[in-house]
Amino acid sequence: MGIHSDKWIRDKAIKEHMIEPFAETCLSQVISYGLSSYGYDMRVADEYKIFTDVFNTLVDPKNFNEKSFVEYKGEFCIIPPHSFALARSYEKYNIPRDCMAIVLGKSTYARCGIIVNVTPLEAMWSGFVTVEISNTTPLPVKIYSNEGIAQVLFFQGEEPCEVSYADKHGKYMDQVGIVLPKIKNKI
Repeated sequence: MGIHSDKWIRDKAIKEHMIEPFAETCLSQVISYGLSSYGYDMRVADEYKIFTDVFNTLVDPKNFNEKSFVEYKGEFCIIPPHSFALARSYEKYNIPRDCMAIVLGKSTYARCGIIVNVTPLEAMWSGFVTVEISNTTPLPVKIYSNEGIAQVLFFQGEEPCEVSYADKHGKYMDQVGIVLPKIKNKI
Protein backbone atom coordinates (compact mmCIF):
# COMPACT_ATOMS: atom_id res chain seq x y z
CA MET A 1 0.00 0.00 0.00
CA GLY A 2 1.45 3.35 -0.98
CA ILE A 3 0.53 7.00 -0.58
CA HIS A 4 -0.43 8.89 -3.72
CA SER A 5 0.96 12.04 -5.27
CA ASP A 6 -0.84 15.11 -6.50
CA LYS A 7 -0.97 13.72 -10.08
CA TRP A 8 -2.84 10.56 -9.01
CA ILE A 9 -5.24 12.57 -6.82
CA ARG A 10 -5.89 15.10 -9.64
CA ASP A 11 -6.59 12.30 -12.15
CA LYS A 12 -8.99 10.46 -9.80
CA ALA A 13 -10.71 13.68 -8.72
CA ILE A 14 -11.31 14.85 -12.29
CA LYS A 15 -11.98 11.55 -14.12
CA GLU A 16 -13.77 9.61 -11.35
CA HIS A 17 -15.27 12.48 -9.30
CA MET A 18 -13.37 11.39 -6.18
CA ILE A 19 -13.54 14.95 -4.75
CA GLU A 20 -16.33 17.40 -5.64
CA PRO A 21 -15.87 20.31 -5.92
CA PHE A 22 -12.16 19.88 -6.58
CA ALA A 23 -9.68 22.75 -6.05
CA GLU A 24 -6.68 21.94 -8.22
CA THR A 25 -4.39 24.52 -6.67
CA CYS A 26 -3.71 24.82 -2.96
CA LEU A 27 -5.04 28.22 -1.99
CA SER A 28 -3.05 29.80 0.82
CA GLN A 29 -4.44 33.34 1.17
CA VAL A 30 -6.81 31.70 3.65
CA ILE A 31 -6.30 28.62 5.82
CA SER A 32 -5.13 26.55 2.86
CA TYR A 33 -7.27 24.09 0.96
CA GLY A 34 -7.01 22.18 -2.30
CA LEU A 35 -4.53 19.82 -3.91
CA SER A 36 -1.18 19.46 -2.12
CA SER A 37 1.93 17.36 -2.81
CA TYR A 38 0.65 14.07 -1.40
CA GLY A 39 -2.88 14.86 -0.32
CA TYR A 40 -5.86 17.16 -0.46
CA ASP A 41 -6.61 19.89 2.06
CA MET A 42 -10.28 19.53 2.93
CA ARG A 43 -12.48 22.54 3.72
CA VAL A 44 -15.05 22.77 6.48
CA ALA A 45 -18.57 23.86 5.42
CA ASP A 46 -20.51 26.63 7.17
CA GLU A 47 -22.81 24.41 9.22
CA TYR A 48 -21.99 23.20 12.72
CA LYS A 49 -23.44 21.37 15.70
CA ILE A 50 -21.80 22.84 18.81
CA PHE A 51 -21.74 20.64 21.91
CA THR A 52 -23.61 22.01 24.90
CA ASP A 53 -24.47 20.72 28.36
CA VAL A 54 -27.36 23.16 28.80
CA PHE A 55 -29.89 20.29 28.91
CA ASN A 56 -27.57 18.13 31.05
CA THR A 57 -28.08 15.08 28.83
CA LEU A 58 -25.98 11.94 28.84
CA VAL A 59 -23.73 11.39 25.83
CA ASP A 60 -24.55 7.85 24.71
CA PRO A 61 -23.35 6.70 21.26
CA LYS A 62 -26.05 3.97 21.18
CA ASN A 63 -28.86 6.38 22.04
CA PHE A 64 -27.62 9.81 21.08
CA ASN A 65 -29.71 12.78 22.20
CA GLU A 66 -29.70 15.63 19.67
CA LYS A 67 -30.26 18.06 22.57
CA SER A 68 -26.51 17.72 23.19
CA PHE A 69 -25.91 20.15 20.32
CA VAL A 70 -26.88 23.63 19.24
CA GLU A 71 -27.10 24.06 15.46
CA TYR A 72 -25.24 27.00 13.94
CA LYS A 73 -24.54 28.25 10.41
CA GLY A 74 -22.15 31.10 9.60
CA GLU A 75 -18.88 32.45 8.23
CA PHE A 76 -17.09 31.14 11.32
CA CYS A 77 -17.83 29.09 14.41
CA ILE A 78 -16.71 29.81 17.96
CA ILE A 79 -16.04 26.59 19.85
CA PRO A 80 -16.29 27.03 23.63
CA PRO A 81 -13.34 26.13 25.89
CA HIS A 82 -12.84 22.40 26.49
CA SER A 83 -15.69 21.57 24.13
CA PHE A 84 -16.20 20.50 20.54
CA ALA A 85 -18.34 20.91 17.47
CA LEU A 86 -19.34 18.61 14.67
CA ALA A 87 -19.12 19.97 11.15
CA ARG A 88 -19.07 18.57 7.64
CA SER A 89 -16.64 18.77 4.79
CA TYR A 90 -17.30 21.29 2.06
CA GLU A 91 -16.32 18.65 -0.49
CA LYS A 92 -18.06 15.36 -1.21
CA TYR A 93 -15.79 12.29 -1.45
CA ASN A 94 -16.16 9.09 -3.50
CA ILE A 95 -13.42 6.71 -2.42
CA PRO A 96 -12.31 4.17 -5.09
CA ARG A 97 -12.55 0.42 -4.40
CA ASP A 98 -8.76 -0.01 -4.31
CA CYS A 99 -8.17 2.96 -2.00
CA MET A 100 -8.71 4.29 1.52
CA ALA A 101 -8.07 7.71 3.01
CA ILE A 102 -6.83 9.00 6.36
CA VAL A 103 -7.71 12.53 7.52
CA LEU A 104 -5.37 14.56 9.75
CA GLY A 105 -5.83 18.03 11.23
CA LYS A 106 -4.05 21.04 9.76
CA SER A 107 -1.07 22.47 11.64
CA THR A 108 -2.55 26.00 11.74
CA TYR A 109 -5.39 24.78 13.96
CA ALA A 110 -3.23 22.24 15.85
CA ARG A 111 -1.03 25.16 16.98
CA CYS A 112 -4.17 26.76 18.43
CA GLY A 113 -5.09 23.72 20.53
CA ILE A 114 -7.60 22.31 18.03
CA ILE A 115 -7.76 18.57 17.40
CA VAL A 116 -9.55 17.41 14.26
CA ASN A 117 -10.86 13.85 14.38
CA VAL A 118 -12.21 11.89 11.41
CA THR A 119 -12.37 8.12 11.07
CA PRO A 120 -10.78 6.50 7.98
CA LEU A 121 -12.62 6.89 4.68
CA GLU A 122 -13.01 3.28 3.58
CA ALA A 123 -13.00 1.81 0.09
CA MET A 124 -16.20 2.69 -1.82
CA TRP A 125 -17.43 5.07 0.90
CA SER A 126 -19.20 8.12 -0.49
CA GLY A 127 -20.54 11.31 1.08
CA PHE A 128 -19.69 14.46 2.96
CA VAL A 129 -17.29 13.85 5.84
CA THR A 130 -18.53 14.49 9.38
CA VAL A 131 -15.65 16.23 11.17
CA GLU A 132 -15.21 16.50 14.94
CA ILE A 133 -13.36 19.67 15.98
CA SER A 134 -12.19 19.67 19.62
CA ASN A 135 -11.03 22.76 21.49
CA THR A 136 -8.49 21.62 24.09
CA THR A 137 -7.80 25.17 25.34
CA PRO A 138 -9.32 27.13 28.25
CA LEU A 139 -10.33 29.85 25.74
CA PRO A 140 -12.88 30.01 22.89
CA VAL A 141 -11.45 29.21 19.44
CA LYS A 142 -12.60 30.54 16.06
CA ILE A 143 -12.99 28.11 13.12
CA TYR A 144 -13.29 29.65 9.63
CA SER A 145 -15.99 28.22 7.34
CA ASN A 146 -15.16 27.32 3.74
CA GLU A 147 -11.44 27.22 4.54
CA GLY A 148 -9.04 24.34 5.22
CA ILE A 149 -9.61 22.16 8.29
CA ALA A 150 -7.72 18.91 7.58
CA GLN A 151 -5.55 17.06 5.07
CA VAL A 152 -6.76 13.88 3.36
CA LEU A 153 -4.08 11.30 2.49
CA PHE A 154 -5.04 8.62 -0.06
CA PHE A 155 -3.57 5.11 0.09
CA GLN A 156 -3.97 2.55 -2.69
CA GLY A 157 -3.91 -1.19 -2.02
CA GLU A 158 -2.03 -3.64 -4.20
CA GLU A 159 -5.43 -4.93 -5.36
CA PRO A 160 -9.06 -3.89 -4.83
CA CYS A 161 -10.61 -4.97 -1.55
CA GLU A 162 -12.88 -8.01 -1.49
CA VAL A 163 -15.61 -6.34 0.62
CA SER A 164 -16.01 -2.56 0.48
CA TYR A 165 -17.93 -0.17 2.72
CA ALA A 166 -20.66 -0.01 0.05
CA ASP A 167 -20.83 -3.83 -0.08
CA LYS A 168 -21.41 -3.88 3.70
CA HIS A 169 -24.16 -1.25 3.34
CA GLY A 170 -22.30 0.90 5.89
CA LYS A 171 -24.53 3.04 8.10
CA TYR A 172 -22.73 6.28 7.16
CA MET A 173 -22.87 5.68 3.39
CA ASP A 174 -23.91 8.67 1.24
CA GLN A 175 -24.25 11.01 4.24
CA VAL A 176 -25.24 14.54 3.27
CA GLY A 177 -25.22 16.78 6.36
CA ILE A 178 -23.63 16.45 9.77
CA VAL A 179 -24.45 12.90 10.79
CA LEU A 180 -24.71 12.07 14.48
CA PRO A 181 -23.76 8.67 15.97
CA LYS A 182 -26.11 5.83 15.08
CA ILE A 183 -26.36 2.09 15.48
CA LYS A 184 -27.13 0.00 12.41
CA ASN A 185 -30.43 -1.85 12.64
CA LYS A 186 -30.15 -5.64 12.42
CA ILE A 187 -31.75 -7.13 9.34
